[in-house]
Amino acid sequence: MPLKSKKCFTKDNIEIKGPLIIEPEIFQDKRGFFFESWNKRNWEEILKIDNQSSQNFVQDNHSKSSKGTLRGLHFQIIPSAQGKLVRCIKGEIFDVAIDLRKSSSTFCNYIAVRLNNKTQEQLWIPKGFAHGFLTVSDYAEVNYKTTDYWDSKNEKTLIWDDKMFNIEWPLEELNFNINLSIKDQNGLKFSQLSDKDLFL
Repeated sequence: MPLKSKKCFTKDNIEIKGPLIIEPEIFQDKRGFFFESWNKRNWEEILKIDNQSSQNFVQDNHSKSSKGTLRGLHFQIIPSAQGKLVRCIKGEIFDVAIDLRKSSSTFCNYIAVRLNNKTQEQLWIPKGFAHGFLTVSDYAEVNYKTTDYWDSKNEKTLIWDDKMFNIEWPLEELNFNINLSIKDQNGLKFSQLSDKDLFL
């Protein structure tokens, strides 16, 4: 298959079911490189092997961020919950997803992976997770597909440094200088979420 997948684990090496790292098969020669970044038939097979239901993408987003920019932690609640397939096409990001599924054995645990334009790996984040990333290169461009449209009425933001999660952001690489939007500066603590903000 042009695309392969591998499981995701917490910093304590606990598997979080659902998220997957997607690895492309890259063909390189003196001219440059070529690879399939997404293939519907291949994608459906990856989800089937992992016992996940079929997913239909409806929107593509593209962001450019300077070094130290932290975006997140964002998610949309039901009925507008989104799955995301995240890819860093230039530079490098530290990408984070937090499990907000109440019935999950890894509820409130998180995964963190580095995505960059060298490995061309992607991160699949299913519905039920909050997502955010920190730009660790001079700048980064990120593309991601979503399974539902952006919905401001159902969008939520968790504060990036909530001690409930203790995310180990690589701030030392940035001399502890980060850039946040007003929205992300005013993110909620986990304790401020209501039961309807979480997932089954």
